[in-house]
Amino acid sequence: MEPVRTTHQGAVRGRLVADDVAAFLGIPFAAPPFGEARFRAPAPALPWDGVREAFVPGASMPRAPYAPPFDTLIPDEGAQGQDCLNLNVWTPHPAPGGGLPVMVWIHGGAFANGSGSASSYDGSAFARDGVVYVSVNYRLGADGFLKLPDRPDNRGLLDQIAALEWVRDNIEAFGGDPHQVTVFGESAGAMSIGALLALPRARGLFRRAILQSGAAHHFLRPGSADLITGRLAEKLGIEASAEDFAAVPLEDLLRAQAELRGEIGANPDPRLWGEAALNMMPFEPVLDELPLPSAQCGVEFLVGNNQEEYRLFLVPTERIDVLPRSRLELAAAAYGLDPDKALPVYERRRPEAVPGELFDAVTTDWFYRIPALRVAESVPGTHVYEFAHRSPAHGGRLGACHASELAYVFDRLHDPSYAAMLGPRPPQALADAMHGAWVAFAKTGDPGWAPYDTERRTTRVFGTEPGLEHDPRGDERALWEGVR
Repeated sequence: MEPVRTTHQGAVRGRLVADDVAAFLGIPFAAPPFGEARFRAPAPALPWDGVREAFVPGASMPRAPYAPPFDTLIPDEGAQGQDCLNLNVWTPHPAPGGGLPVMVWIHGGAFANGSGSASSYDGSAFARDGVVYVSVNYRLGADGFLKLPDRPDNRGLLDQIAALEWVRDNIEAFGGDPHQVTVFGESAGAMSIGALLALPRARGLFRRAILQSGAAHHFLRPGSADLITGRLAEKLGIEASAEDFAAVPLEDLLRAQAELRGEIGANPDPRLWGEAALNMMPFEPVLDELPLPSAQCGVEFLVGNNQEEYRLFLVPTERIDVLPRSRLELAAAAYGLDPDKALPVYERRRPEAVPGELFDAVTTDWFYRIPALRVAESVPGTHVYEFAHRSPAHGGRLGACHASELAYVFDRLHDPSYAAMLGPRPPQALADAMHGAWVAFAKTGDPGWAPYDTERRTTRVFGTEPGLEHDPRGDERALWEGVR
């Protein structure tokens, strides 16, 4: 018999996806954010009578597709539509008495792409292992993050908070404990969690957080956000007002958003783009200052990154072999390093590396590794990991790149949407180890290794044979003290 659960908005009927797992898909947590609700804070979802069928994953925010070749490497499938503020729940079946840990997934995609309803984020493996899993859809791009006069900033983050409030109010009906919530995300999803730490309304909505390849350093200060708004309005030939942006046909707005990111990459001048000139993301949370958490934040953390994150953006485009030394030196200087002193440190470990490979190492540290370590240094008891398994895709050069850990975290090595990233014969033992650590952390706060501290800097390195290292590449880490 199909399971039925009752939420504050009404009853929902799910479906059995395995003997021990039930899924409830496409449950609205807020009203559709279009029409009169455009560019406003999320409004409550309307209640319904009877039993609502929750058989189909919810639609996600309309968006432009990833440009080739990334469209084949990064999962971004699923229905799109204006009724996009919804979530999906996987829970053990038959219904437990309650009290299970809850994991809430916030997807990545540079704040402009991605979907919580993608098959790659199916939560069956988490439910199988005794966790109530929730994936969230939220507003992206201009609708979610463009700074607008007389409209609230960070509407995408407000959507995430509304989803977490729905979890607080309803998850007991699905067997979950609202006081045992772990929020986790990758890339922009992890950066979102870092920003949520700065918003008072998010406090108390989650007990633990897992930040994969993103932390608290990725946001735009208001002045930079204003530059982005002005340039997008100029491209569209409109005034920089919510009313004028709302009047633009959605397909034209999405096309202009995608073009904007290309313009930043072609001319990364801080005078034009502010902080976005470095991180290449025109749509990010808007905050006044770095939201680095403290020991008093009340959240337990598991943070980390992939060892060769930036290869995702260099290898498929073949930029890794043609990037000139001058571009590497400019990037290092823009990140705050002295190229003459810093680059020889990176070269010592990579004596045969071409400039593009060194660019990956430096940018991976600036963009991903050092922000994660700053969280670990700020909150005692934080656990740190690094994903080091090198994908055999693209002739083995893709390496331990950005997003390559996702299939292992979700224990979905056979999902077709991951095939291009994983290559042949991905090791199941690695998925067992990594997925198991995430589940253990959600259940107990202990993923299975010692916390990080500034003396030993214990790091769990997930390779084909997971193991521990102390202060991996410490000489390179030390370059960023006082810089990042």
